[in-house]
Amino acid sequence: MIMTVDELKKYVDTKEKAPVLEAKLQALELLIRKYTNNNFQDRNRRFVAPVDVTGFQYASELFKVGDTVQVSESHYNDGLYTIKAVDMDNGHIEVNEELVSESVAMVTKVVYPMDIKLGVANMLSWDLNNRDKVGVQSETISRHSVTYFNMDGDNSLMGYPKSLLGFLKPYMKARF
Repeated sequence: MIMTVDELKKYVDTKEKAPVLEAKLQALELLIRKYTNNNFQDRNRRFVAPVDVTGFQYASELFKVGDTVQVSESHYNDGLYTIKAVDMDNGHIEVNEELVSESVAMVTKVVYPMDIKLGVANMLSWDLNNRDKVGVQSETISRHSVTYFNMDGDNSLMGYPKSLLGFLKPYMKARF
């Protein structure tokens, strides 16, 4: 995950429940990875190991609880997972979701830079505060008038104002 809900609450004041925020963070993570064509892998922290239903038969001080890992070159388990426990004694890493047992899979740590985290906090803040105003261009009550930003095709991208997504430009990778 790009950041935990507790980390997000340091940057964004909200009364939204933790499961809702966690789902929104996961959705934004997938959106950013797809849009930038960048998987943010730290290839120096990669291993190949057997997979059981709870995790991987591998443990290292390079991986800790809360880290995001990407499983690839797997028949059944490709995807993103969050480390739930690291047992150095038994050499086992446990993840947040149930896996399908298989003989081998490649696991790579995913690391997001701080500007990506702050950009996601800004996107989520905009989502929580302004999503309900999308489609309303102006509002007038008596002598009070408010004009909102225009969310047509030229000003928005993936449901967010283009001005919020500028932080992603340095992380864009070419698609072939």
